[in-house]
Amino acid sequence: MISHKFAIIGLGSFGLSVAKNLAQRGAEVLAIDQNEEIIERIKDEVAYAITMDSTDIKALTSQNIAEMDAVLVAIGENTEGLLFTTILLLELKAKRILARVVTHQQRLILQRLGIEEIVAPEDMVGMITAERLINPNMNSSMALPDEHHIVELKAPRKIFKKTVGEMNFLESYDLDLIAIKRQYDEYFEGKKKTIEHLIKSPSPDIIIESSDILIMLGRIDDTNKFVEINS
Repeated sequence: MISHKFAIIGLGSFGLSVAKNLAQRGAEVLAIDQNEEIIERIKDEVAYAITMDSTDIKALTSQNIAEMDAVLVAIGENTEGLLFTTILLLELKAKRILARVVTHQQRLILQRLGIEEIVAPEDMVGMITAERLINPNMNSSMALPDEHHIVELKAPRKIFKKTVGEMNFLESYDLDLIAIKRQYDEYFEGKKKTIEHLIKSPSPDIIIESSDILIMLGRIDDTNKFVEINS
């Protein structure tokens, strides 16, 4: 198994979440922040947790940043700290740099510096939330090229008990049904638990159930039309 090494600089709510999720997936994570209390809270959940000013070139050099597979700068609203840290990472020849931005000005400057991987989680959350307000059936959405999205969608009422073949998603709605998330009652040590499983590439004879979550590929307009017709 390949061991990935990542540095997360800036441990606000976003940086903390990324660091913890990477560590849970088996990555070696170096977490860096100026706030000692935050470092104390996360030190047992990641490989290394360092209280440090990332704009200090000597301190940053001491962490062998160039050996990391990627570095995420998640400093947030401190524009000076974000930009200076990013410049130092460029000087230290970090293999891959991702930067979280909270303003349009930060994005423009980072782009001028040549940073291609810019993360704006608030924008992503905003788009998904807006889409869910318009379409309550939608659980999540991931944007793809050519105006396509992969969406998780609660099965609309009118398709309950119909088969995948009957729905003919591609020809009728220009949507690809990739998978179905379905709940099953299973017993562990005599106790019943509801477990979610994935039905990949559902066959035409699969009957759609009321609790199913459909994972679909297509345009948002086509997805919304499908929900509108079948709700």
